[in-house]
Amino acid sequence: MRITIIGSGNVATHLAAAFKNAGHRIVQVYSRDAQHAALLAYHVKAEPVSDLTQIDPETDLFVISIKDDAIGPVAEQLASYNKLMVHTSGATHMYALQAYAENVGVFYPLQTFSKTREIDFRDVPLCIEAANADIAKELTELAQTISNNVYTVDSAQRKILHLAAVFACNFPNYLYNIAQQLLAQHDLDFNLIRPLILETAEKAMTSLPGNVQTGPAVRNDQTTMDNHLALLQNQPDLQQLYTLLSQGIIKMDIDPPADK
Repeated sequence: MRITIIGSGNVATHLAAAFKNAGHRIVQVYSRDAQHAALLAYHVKAEPVSDLTQIDPETDLFVISIKDDAIGPVAEQLASYNKLMVHTSGATHMYALQAYAENVGVFYPLQTFSKTREIDFRDVPLCIEAANADIAKELTELAQTISNNVYTVDSAQRKILHLAAVFACNFPNYLYNIAQQLLAQHDLDFNLIRPLILETAEKAMTSLPGNVQTGPAVRNDQTTMDNHLALLQNQPDLQQLYTLLSQGIIKMDIDPPADK
């Protein structure tokens, strides 16, 4: 398939590479930043463009992988080419494209991406939505060329999925950063808790998280929690966050593991 990538960020970079590695042709890479477009285009042997008026109409698919609030305006400009268009957003309804065209869909990879870290795209869940059954079939077949995990997920479901992903990925990473700062304040190395982070994540791969919850809150150890809050006496924001999270854990309707 001939594919044009609209965007040059993390998702666009990994998708473009996955498509190229699967044998698809990347026709062009568009970015408002000409240097960014050129860098990604070089890696996938495509033509870089920084102006939508330079778009080559000889393509089969526009993959719009840009900031959510720019999806609609860009789709409006691309609609005149009458080509299949998809966006890659987890939080944006397919209506953002349907407002301007009928031949549209969503191609959402559920993963956290960084340009400097390689990911095996075969393991990335790809969530597909389409304006009709024919497009759904086409997008599913395309997705299966780069991933072993392809799902049909509508816009309402995808918003919940994206919300869940924020809780499962972005928030824990923020908490890792807090942990790193607390350790650094007392000359302790973050490497000390990396094995703990890994073990916690690996438990979630084989068990429901609620069934493997550990720590002072799940056993309602008020003495330990009070001691922790005392250590945060000069950081009221962290005290508030600690209390909120602990209360949430205490309220969890689970049977605590016996080996804590």
